[in-house]
Amino acid sequence: MSVVFDSREQWLHGAWLTVQLTIYGCALALVLALVFGLVGTSRHMWLRALNRVYVEFFRGTATLVLLYWFFYALPLVGVQIDSKLVCAVLALGLNVGAYGAEVVRGSVNSLPKAQVEATIALNFTPYQRMRRVLLPQAFALMLPPFGNLVIELMKGSAIVYTIGLVDLTKVSKNIQGFSGQTIAPFLAVLVFYFVIAQILQLLVRYAERRVDRMLGRRPAREPSLSTVAAGAPGAGVAG
Repeated sequence: MSVVFDSREQWLHGAWLTVQLTIYGCALALVLALVFGLVGTSRHMWLRALNRVYVEFFRGTATLVLLYWFFYALPLVGVQIDSKLVCAVLALGLNVGAYGAEVVRGSVNSLPKAQVEATIALNFTPYQRMRRVLLPQAFALMLPPFGNLVIELMKGSAIVYTIGLVDLTKVSKNIQGFSGQTIAPFLAVLVFYFVIAQILQLLVRYAERRVDRMLGRRPAREPSLSTVAAGAPGAGVAG
C-alpha cells in the first residue's frame, strides 16, 4: 500500500478532476432535464415530439460512443472541440440529461389534476402555474431519482481516461503500470469512488429535507423529548 500513499498528490488531482466532471456534467444535465422534461408536458404535439427525439436518441446511445464522437469523429467533419474536459462534460451531460428529462416529465404529470384545474380557475398564466404550484411539488418528487443519476454520472466519468484525461481511474492505471501492483491501486480507486458517492448521497438527502420543510411536509424543528413529555402546545400531546 506504500505506493498508494506515495502517490497521494496524483490521487488528489484525479479526485479533483472527477469532482469537476461531476459538477459540470450535472449542471448541464439538470438544465437539459428541466428544458426537455417540461417540453414533454406540453399540450403541443411538436414540442412533445422534440422531447422524444432528444430522450430516445441520447438515452439509447452509450456515453463512451458519444465521448468518442465529440473527441475523435467531429473534428473530421470540421467541428473542433479543443478541450478534452468539454468533450467529457458534453457526453456525460447529454446522456444523463435524457434520463433526467423523463424524471421531470413523469414528476410533473404525476401531480393531481385538481391542482392544475385550481390554478386555471385562479387565472394563473402557464408560467405562474408551473413556477408557483406545480414545479415546487414536482421538485420534491424529482430529488431521489436525481440523486441516483448524479451518482451514476460520477461513476460514468471513469471512461474519460480513454481520451487522455487523468481522473481517478487513469491514476490507478498509471500506478499499476509503473509499480506492477494491481490490488492496491484498484482498491484505492474503489474507496475513492465510494466516498464521493456517499458524500453526494448525503447532499441529496439534505436537499430532500430542505424541500420537504419548504413544502410543509416536515416540521422546521423536531420537538425535543422534554417538550413532548411536558405536553407543550404544538408538541402533539393532548392537554
